[in-house]
Amino acid sequence: MFTKFKNLYKEYPNAFKVLTFATFIDMLGSFLLYPFYSLYITSRFGVGMIEVGYLLSINSVGHLIGGMIGGALADKYGRRAMILLGLIVSGIGSIMLGLVDNLYVFYILAAFLGLIGSFGGPARQAMVADLLPKEKQAEGFGILRVAFNLSAVIGPLLGGFIASQSYMLLFILDALSSIITAVIVYYVIPETKPQKQEHEPEETVMKTLVGYKEVLKDWKFLLFISVSAITVLVYTQMNSTLAVFLRDYHGFPEQGFGLLLSMNAVMVVFFQLWITRKISKYSPMKIMAFGTIFLMIGFGMYGFITEPYLFFIAMGILTVGEMIVYPTGQSSAASFASEDKRGRYMAVYSFQWMIPNMFGALGAGLIMMYIGANWVWYLAGILSLISTIGFWLLHGITKELFTKEKELLKEELLEYTVPTVE
Repeated sequence: MFTKFKNLYKEYPNAFKVLTFATFIDMLGSFLLYPFYSLYITSRFGVGMIEVGYLLSINSVGHLIGGMIGGALADKYGRRAMILLGLIVSGIGSIMLGLVDNLYVFYILAAFLGLIGSFGGPARQAMVADLLPKEKQAEGFGILRVAFNLSAVIGPLLGGFIASQSYMLLFILDALSSIITAVIVYYVIPETKPQKQEHEPEETVMKTLVGYKEVLKDWKFLLFISVSAITVLVYTQMNSTLAVFLRDYHGFPEQGFGLLLSMNAVMVVFFQLWITRKISKYSPMKIMAFGTIFLMIGFGMYGFITEPYLFFIAMGILTVGEMIVYPTGQSSAASFASEDKRGRYMAVYSFQWMIPNMFGALGAGLIMMYIGANWVWYLAGILSLISTIGFWLLHGITKELFTKEKELLKEELLEYTVPTVE
């Protein structure tokens, strides 16, 4: 398996390899802390999931605004500067969060970190699209997910142990990983923003921001991210509500939840690239509809099961859906964008994560309190079914776009492989 991955990895440019490694370091720190965020807040401040929901909503509003600004600035000033800014602010902010003992100050810091810390997200995704040809982008995003999930294998296992000793150490290690990643990006990764043609005028910052109007006029793209957002609303429960649900309603320990997330990540590390290659020849929207069925079954199961071994089976099923849906979604989003607007398109694409995060945990907390904890997972299954239908309908709407892209890709490959005769 690792030999195949190594051989596959040789096909990619060095800048992409470094970006992948830097992502691994950055996410390792995040996965030490983030899976235990809800547990930390509830125990540190003596509050419930509703307060956790408020906090995640505030943070997500910051992410939404910051992502838009960062995406536009990435198209204006370059990907590298935005990534560095986001990493440095995240690192410093993580230490500050660990020191705060007032919930309302914690809210304010979370909003600020959501705003500035998210500048680098769209830039990083745009950088992948800059570095790789179209035929490699889905696989490239898949490789990035492998690095992401390799850190998720190690992070929760270590985080579960460290959380039982000191949450402050988790915040320190998260900050350290951000600073190390910033150093790698600064010294090793070059700028990838496509150069403007000589005759093209330079855009002002305001004009770059106003350029979002063109993205927002792309109704097919907006419909795509709206349907995608439904799957994300379901998926985000894994890293927010699920830990508290399993602890409070089934007595499942923190370290057990760490093992659950690590199993999810191990599956992605070993099977993501294989799955990505197997599904690459099919229509993206049909594939996303198919993958969402696995999300529906996996998340829905948590409303019916009580045995710990079944928690792992449900996680395995939803992980298959995750491996199918999300790399396909990222490469599909990049396909909607022209080169000069990639940062802004990927920023708007990130809405599918930011908006559900605004009210996902809060909504789940209200459902758990007033309707019943199992209804979180019943509704997760229902929403996944709606999303499945949505992706299937999108296949007909976007078929022409992806058919044209395949034809252009074939032409590019022919031009590359067939020598011209003078």
